[in-house]
Amino acid sequence: MTNLEIYNNAFAEVFGVDVSELGEDFTAEKVDGWDSMRKLNLMNLLEDEFSIMMEPMDMIAFTSYETGKSILAKYDIIL
Repeated sequence: MTNLEIYNNAFAEVFGVDVSELGEDFTAEKVDGWDSMRKLNLMNLLEDEFSIMMEPMDMIAFTSYETGKSILAKYDIIL
């Protein structure tokens, strides 16, 4: 499984959506149910899947599908 597939599957699992729904418009402002608990679940799942520990500022900044890609790149996770 590629890193992008792992990333997409994490979003699909946490938000209960199909991978085809992910993209630029998948943001905290536009997605019903994007709340602090789901965000925390997503972050924990990604940390486990990629064996990383995100910094608190990254957790605050993680507000969209696309932003998450940039954040993971800081940890040398190429999607």
